[in-house]
Amino acid sequence: MGSVSFIVEDISFLMKGKRVTKKWIMACASQEGKELLELCYIFCSDSYLLKMNEKYLKHDTLTDTITFDYSSDKEIIIGDVFISIDRVMENATKFSVSFEEEINRVMIHGLLHLCGYSDKKMLQKKKMVEMENFYLKLFNKKFHVKH
Repeated sequence: MGSVSFIVEDISFLMKGKRVTKKWIMACASQEGKELLELCYIFCSDSYLLKMNEKYLKHDTLTDTITFDYSSDKEIIIGDVFISIDRVMENATKFSVSFEEEINRVMIHGLLHLCGYSDKKMLQKKKMVEMENFYLKLFNKKFHVKH
């Protein structure tokens, strides 16, 4: 059984519903036909992620997430997904969705990259959004715990 972990880097952030979120992420990976061995979500600030974006991707832009794939086997998931909580909060407002929905979208986006999806071209991006929506519906239907 693989592991999904959540780490907070340079900000104060409390991830809610970790157990349910882990089950959902594992189910999504399984549905994609992948074996999730180790996946770490690292929550950080805009400035932290900007430095990573400049250092590793040579991009001087803000982003909501950066994914690092450490697996040499396409059937196995081992990776890190860095997420800017600043971007998630701003995008939730911008797209008129809840913070929870936006963070789930960004988390599944990172997982989809590790499953082999790309979003560099228009058709790829369209497919990525389609899959994000599919897995968000799965979360809301099967995993969402009402408070």
